[in-house]
Amino acid sequence: MSIKSLNRSTVASSTRVAGCMAQRFNDSTILVFNRRQTRKINLQRMRQITQALVQELKLNRAVIGVNLVGTKEITLLNEKFLRHAGSTDVITFDYAPGVPPSGGCISGASHLAGRLGPGSRALHGEVFICVDEALAQARRFGTRWQSEIIRYLIHGMLHLLGFDDAHAAARRRMKRAEDRLLRRLARRFSLAQLSAPAKIPA
Repeated sequence: MSIKSLNRSTVASSTRVAGCMAQRFNDSTILVFNRRQTRKINLQRMRQITQALVQELKLNRAVIGVNLVGTKEITLLNEKFLRHAGSTDVITFDYAPGVPPSGGCISGASHLAGRLGPGSRALHGEVFICVDEALAQARRFGTRWQSEIIRYLIHGMLHLLGFDDAHAAARRRMKRAEDRLLRRLARRFSLAQLSAPAKIPA
Protein backbone atom coordinates (compact mmCIF):
# COMPACT_ATOMS: atom_id res chain seq x y z
CA MET A 1 0.00 0.00 0.00
CA SER A 2 1.29 3.46 -0.86
CA ILE A 3 0.91 6.06 1.90
CA LYS A 4 1.47 9.74 1.20
CA SER A 5 4.12 11.51 3.19
CA LEU A 6 2.64 13.99 5.64
CA ASN A 7 4.09 17.20 6.98
CA ARG A 8 2.87 19.69 9.58
CA SER A 9 1.52 22.24 7.12
CA THR A 10 -0.60 19.58 5.36
CA VAL A 11 -2.46 18.72 8.56
CA ALA A 12 -2.63 22.28 9.88
CA SER A 13 -4.15 23.60 6.69
CA SER A 14 -6.71 20.80 6.42
CA THR A 15 -8.78 21.78 9.47
CA ARG A 16 -9.64 24.81 11.56
CA VAL A 17 -8.20 25.01 15.10
CA ALA A 18 -10.85 25.86 17.70
CA GLY A 19 -8.98 25.80 21.05
CA CYS A 20 -5.39 25.21 22.06
CA MET A 21 -3.28 24.72 25.19
CA ALA A 22 0.49 24.92 24.69
CA GLN A 23 3.29 24.21 27.15
CA ARG A 24 7.05 24.06 26.87
CA PHE A 25 9.02 22.13 29.50
CA ASN A 26 12.69 21.15 29.48
CA ASP A 27 13.44 20.60 25.78
CA SER A 28 9.88 19.57 24.92
CA THR A 29 6.82 21.31 23.54
CA ILE A 30 3.28 19.97 23.89
CA LEU A 31 0.35 21.47 22.00
CA VAL A 32 -3.19 20.29 22.73
CA PHE A 33 -6.05 21.27 20.41
CA ASN A 34 -9.75 20.64 20.99
CA ARG A 35 -11.30 20.57 17.55
CA ARG A 36 -14.41 18.74 18.83
CA GLN A 37 -16.29 21.51 20.64
CA THR A 38 -19.41 19.48 21.53
CA ARG A 39 -17.54 17.88 24.45
CA LYS A 40 -15.93 20.15 27.06
CA ILE A 41 -12.37 19.03 27.70
CA ASN A 42 -9.92 20.49 30.19
CA LEU A 43 -7.00 21.24 27.86
CA GLN A 44 -4.71 22.16 30.74
CA ARG A 45 -5.27 18.74 32.36
CA MET A 46 -4.80 17.01 28.99
CA ARG A 47 -1.49 18.82 28.51
CA GLN A 48 -0.37 17.90 32.04
CA ILE A 49 -1.18 14.24 31.41
CA THR A 50 0.66 14.33 28.07
CA GLN A 51 3.67 15.89 29.78
CA ALA A 52 3.58 13.17 32.46
CA LEU A 53 3.42 10.53 29.71
CA VAL A 54 6.50 12.05 28.03
CA GLN A 55 8.27 11.76 31.39
CA GLU A 56 7.06 8.16 31.94
CA LEU A 57 8.47 7.27 28.51
CA LYS A 58 11.81 8.83 29.55
CA LEU A 59 12.00 11.10 26.53
CA ASN A 60 14.72 13.76 26.47
CA ARG A 61 12.98 15.88 23.85
CA ALA A 62 9.52 15.84 22.35
CA VAL A 63 7.49 18.08 20.09
CA ILE A 64 4.00 16.63 20.29
CA GLY A 65 0.67 17.86 18.96
CA VAL A 66 -2.45 16.26 20.46
CA ASN A 67 -5.62 16.88 18.43
CA LEU A 68 -9.04 15.99 19.86
CA VAL A 69 -11.32 15.58 16.86
CA GLY A 70 -14.71 14.21 15.83
CA THR A 71 -15.79 11.37 13.57
CA LYS A 72 -15.88 13.46 10.40
CA GLU A 73 -12.30 14.72 10.73
CA ILE A 74 -10.75 11.39 11.77
CA THR A 75 -12.58 9.65 8.91
CA LEU A 76 -11.15 12.16 6.41
CA LEU A 77 -7.63 11.65 7.80
CA ASN A 78 -8.05 7.87 7.87
CA GLU A 79 -9.23 7.71 4.27
CA LYS A 80 -6.81 10.31 2.87
CA PHE A 81 -3.57 9.26 4.56
CA LEU A 82 -4.06 5.61 5.54
CA ARG A 83 -6.44 4.59 2.75
CA HIS A 84 -8.76 2.95 5.32
CA ALA A 85 -12.53 3.42 5.05
CA GLY A 86 -14.49 4.90 7.95
CA SER A 87 -13.67 6.19 11.39
CA THR A 88 -10.99 5.02 13.82
CA ASP A 89 -9.99 5.83 17.40
CA VAL A 90 -6.47 7.25 16.95
CA ILE A 91 -4.06 8.12 14.14
CA THR A 92 -0.41 9.02 14.65
CA PHE A 93 1.75 11.09 12.33
CA ASP A 94 5.48 10.76 12.94
CA TYR A 95 7.44 13.69 11.53
CA ALA A 96 10.75 11.86 11.50
CA PRO A 97 12.06 11.62 7.92
CA GLY A 98 10.66 8.69 5.95
CA VAL A 99 8.09 7.49 8.50
CA PRO A 100 4.51 6.90 7.25
CA PRO A 101 1.37 7.88 9.21
CA SER A 102 0.21 5.14 11.55
CA GLY A 103 -3.32 4.22 12.40
CA GLY A 104 -1.89 0.93 13.22
CA CYS A 105 1.21 -0.39 11.68
CA ILE A 106 4.80 0.54 11.33
CA SER A 107 7.40 -2.14 11.45
CA GLY A 108 9.41 -2.34 14.65
CA ALA A 109 11.50 0.51 16.00
CA SER A 110 14.00 0.65 13.14
CA HIS A 111 12.82 4.13 12.11
CA LEU A 112 14.18 5.51 15.40
CA ALA A 113 17.77 4.51 14.70
CA GLY A 114 18.64 7.50 12.54
CA ARG A 115 17.37 10.20 14.88
CA LEU A 116 18.04 8.98 18.41
CA GLY A 117 21.69 9.14 19.40
CA PRO A 118 23.21 7.18 22.31
CA GLY A 119 21.30 7.94 25.52
CA SER A 120 18.88 10.21 23.66
CA ARG A 121 15.17 9.68 23.13
CA ALA A 122 13.33 12.33 21.12
CA LEU A 123 10.02 12.40 19.30
CA HIS A 124 8.32 14.75 16.87
CA GLY A 125 4.78 13.99 15.82
CA GLU A 126 1.04 14.44 16.14
CA VAL A 127 -1.67 12.26 17.61
CA PHE A 128 -5.28 12.62 16.44
CA ILE A 129 -7.80 11.25 18.94
CA CYS A 130 -11.46 10.75 18.05
CA VAL A 131 -13.60 11.89 20.99
CA ASP A 132 -16.71 10.29 19.45
CA GLU A 133 -14.97 6.91 19.32
CA ALA A 134 -13.90 7.31 22.96
CA LEU A 135 -17.54 7.93 23.96
CA ALA A 136 -18.76 4.91 21.96
CA GLN A 137 -16.02 2.57 23.25
CA ALA A 138 -16.59 3.68 26.85
CA ARG A 139 -20.27 2.72 26.52
CA ARG A 140 -19.33 -0.59 24.88
CA PHE A 141 -16.70 -1.62 27.46
CA GLY A 142 -18.21 -0.01 30.56
CA THR A 143 -15.29 2.40 31.04
CA ARG A 144 -15.04 6.19 31.27
CA TRP A 145 -14.60 8.14 28.06
CA GLN A 146 -11.80 10.11 29.71
CA SER A 147 -9.83 6.88 30.25
CA GLU A 148 -10.42 5.92 26.63
CA ILE A 149 -8.98 9.25 25.45
CA ILE A 150 -5.86 8.74 27.56
CA ARG A 151 -5.55 5.15 26.29
CA TYR A 152 -5.63 6.50 22.71
CA LEU A 153 -3.00 9.11 23.62
CA ILE A 154 -0.76 6.37 25.03
CA HIS A 155 -1.38 4.19 21.96
CA GLY A 156 -0.37 7.03 19.64
CA MET A 157 2.76 7.84 21.64
CA LEU A 158 3.78 4.17 21.63
CA HIS A 159 3.50 4.20 17.83
CA LEU A 160 5.85 7.19 17.80
CA LEU A 161 8.28 5.06 19.81
CA GLY A 162 8.11 2.30 17.21
CA PHE A 163 5.53 -0.05 18.71
CA ASP A 164 3.69 -2.10 16.11
CA ASP A 165 0.22 -3.62 16.39
CA ALA A 166 0.05 -5.32 12.99
CA HIS A 167 0.45 -8.85 14.38
CA ALA A 168 -1.03 -10.64 17.40
CA ALA A 169 2.21 -10.88 19.44
CA ALA A 170 3.05 -7.22 18.79
CA ARG A 171 -0.55 -6.21 19.67
CA ARG A 172 -0.31 -8.05 23.01
CA ARG A 173 3.02 -6.36 23.81
CA MET A 174 1.58 -2.96 22.94
CA LYS A 175 -1.59 -3.58 24.98
CA ARG A 176 0.49 -4.53 28.04
CA ALA A 177 2.49 -1.31 27.70
CA GLU A 178 -0.76 0.70 27.28
CA ASP A 179 -2.31 -0.88 30.37
CA ARG A 180 0.81 -0.27 32.46
CA LEU A 181 1.10 3.38 31.42
CA LEU A 182 -2.65 3.99 31.88
CA ARG A 183 -2.45 2.64 35.45
CA ARG A 184 0.53 4.88 36.21
CA LEU A 185 -1.18 7.99 34.86
CA ALA A 186 -4.46 7.15 36.65
CA ARG A 187 -2.51 7.03 39.93
CA ARG A 188 -1.07 10.50 39.26
CA PHE A 189 -4.21 12.20 37.90
CA SER A 190 -7.96 12.07 38.28
CA LEU A 191 -8.77 11.27 34.65
CA ALA A 192 -12.39 12.33 35.26
CA GLN A 193 -11.05 15.90 35.51
CA LEU A 194 -10.57 15.87 31.75
CA SER A 195 -14.24 16.81 31.48
CA ALA A 196 -14.01 19.65 34.01
CA PRO A 197 -13.17 23.13 32.76
CA ALA A 198 -9.80 24.48 33.89
CA LYS A 199 -10.03 27.00 36.70
CA ILE A 200 -8.58 30.35 35.68
CA PRO A 201 -6.85 32.20 38.53
CA ALA A 202 -8.37 35.58 39.40
